[in-house]
Amino acid sequence: MSCDFLALAQPGVQKLSPYVPGKPVDELARELDLDPLTIVKLASNENPMGPSPKALEAIAAELAELTRYPDGNGFALKSQLAARCAVQTNQITLGNGSNDILELVARAYLAPGLNAVFSEHAFAVYPIATQAVGARCNIVPAKDYGHDLEAMLAAIDADTRVVFIANPNNPTGTWFGPQALAAFLDQVPESVLVVLDEAYIEYAECEELPDGLDYLAKHSNLLVSRTFSKAYGLAGLRVGYGISSAQIADVLNRVRQPFNVNSLAIAAACAALADDSYLQQSRELNDAGMQQLEAGFKALGLEWIASKGNFIAVNVGREGMPVYQGLLREGVIVRPVANYGMPNYLRVSIGLPAENVRFLEALAKVLSA
Repeated sequence: MSCDFLALAQPGVQKLSPYVPGKPVDELARELDLDPLTIVKLASNENPMGPSPKALEAIAAELAELTRYPDGNGFALKSQLAARCAVQTNQITLGNGSNDILELVARAYLAPGLNAVFSEHAFAVYPIATQAVGARCNIVPAKDYGHDLEAMLAAIDADTRVVFIANPNNPTGTWFGPQALAAFLDQVPESVLVVLDEAYIEYAECEELPDGLDYLAKHSNLLVSRTFSKAYGLAGLRVGYGISSAQIADVLNRVRQPFNVNSLAIAAACAALADDSYLQQSRELNDAGMQQLEAGFKALGLEWIASKGNFIAVNVGREGMPVYQGLLREGVIVRPVANYGMPNYLRVSIGLPAENVRFLEALAKVLSA
C-alpha cells in the first residue's frame, strides 16, 4: 500500500488505540482447545442471571416485524422512561448502548481547540470519544482510585466544554455521595456540560448513591447517562439513554444516527424496565456475590477496592497480566486493567455463586504457582 492512511487520519485518531473488549469465550476455547461450556467469563460486567424472561418474550413477539425499520423516535421506550424517571419525553435521547450517548456528546460539543475533563482510571470511552473529534483530554489525577471532584473543578478552563464523571466509576468501582455531587454541580460553569455516567446506578440500594435525575431541574448543563446492559441484562442488544434538558436532547438528536436503537432492543428494554422483580433479584445476587469475592480475597491476603458496581478490582500483589494469563489457562476470563494505569489489578465481574468459587480457586492456584 503506497498511501499511509493512518497519517491521513486526524491527529487525535492517530494517537488512539482501539477499545479492547473482554476476551470472548469462543476465542479462548479455540486458542487453548478448551470446552467452551467449562469456561467462566467474568470480564465484561455482564449480568450472570441472563435476561428477564419478560424481555425474552417481548423479543419473540417482535421477530415477525424484522423486515420493518424500528421506530426511529423510540416512542414506546421513551414513554416508559419518562413515566419512571418523572421527565418529559423530549428530555430523553436513546442510544446504541450508553456509549453511544457519550459519542453523541463528543460529536455535538467537542472539537479541535476544546477539551473534556475526566478522571484518571476513568472509563476508556471518554478519551476515545474526545480524541476522535480532535479535542484534548484534560485528565485529572485520581484520589484513592476515585474522582477528585475538587481537582476536576480546578481543571476546568476556558476551553472546557464537557466534564465526564462516573458514579460508580468503571473500572475502580469507586463512588461519591449526594453532598459531593451537589457541591460539584453548583460550581461547574453553566457553559460546561456535565455528563454523569450512571451505568451501574441500579445496583445501589436506597440512598447509597445520589440519583442524578434529582439534580436535573436545578442544573440545565447536566446530562445523566444510563444503560440496559448491566442490571437489566441486555448487553447484547445495546440500548442506553441520556436524560437532560430538552435543549441538550434536541442537540444530541441532531447528530444521532437514524434508527440507532433496533426494534428488538426497544421491545426488550420496555419489558425489562417493567420487571421490578428481575431488577431486585439482580441486586441481591450482586450483593451476595460481592461479599463472596471479598471474603475470598481476604482469605488469600489480597487487597481490593470497595465497589458499588457489579465488579471489583483486586490487587494481586504483582504484575496483573501474567496472573490474567494464568487464569485463562484455567478457563477463567477476567479483565486486566494495566491500560487504565492499574498494572497490579484485575477487574472481576460478579458471577453466579459457582462461577465466583471457580474464579477464587483458579486465582489461588495461579498465585501459588
